Amino acid sequence: MTVPKNDPAVRAFRDTLGMFPTGVTVITARAPSGEPIGLTVSSFNSVSLTPPLVVWSLSGHLPSVPIFENAEVYAINILADDQQDISQRFASRSDDKFAGLAFTEGLDGVPVLPGCCASFQCRQYARHPGGDHVIFIGEVVRFERDVTKKPLLFQGGAYQRLA
Repeated sequence: MTVPKNDPAVRAFRDTLGMFPTGVTVITARAPSGEPIGLTVSSFNSVSLTPPLVVWSLSGHLPSVPIFENAEVYAINILADDQQDISQRFASRSDDKFAGLAFTEGLDGVPVLPGCCASFQCRQYARHPGGDHVIFIGEVVRFERDVTKKPLLFQGGAYQRLA
């Protein structure tokens, strides 16, 4: 049974979850046509050190779900605290979120965003249904970080920064 998003109990649950601060990521991949795709995701976490596994989830109603389900490789770009504009760009419904945006190509051509505080290039490891979301587990093949940058955070329905 699907409960509407405007249900007061669903809204209260979501607002309560929002009390936990999360980092903000942009997950990127390539569509079958070769076009870069990406979206803003805050549901990201580590799973295992050996093998190196990470987890993220995606709302099952989004049109990009089949693209990510079929992508062999994707990148998780952890946004820096000066990249709120990138977060908003990839959270929008714009058709070309990469318009005018420079990026490098990582493993198998996966787009890796510049200026992030960290990135993980992953191979698809597993997928699982999770209620109204799809849960993705990726095996990290490459990663990098910039220790001079602080992460962009989201908490209580707003962007936050570390003090």
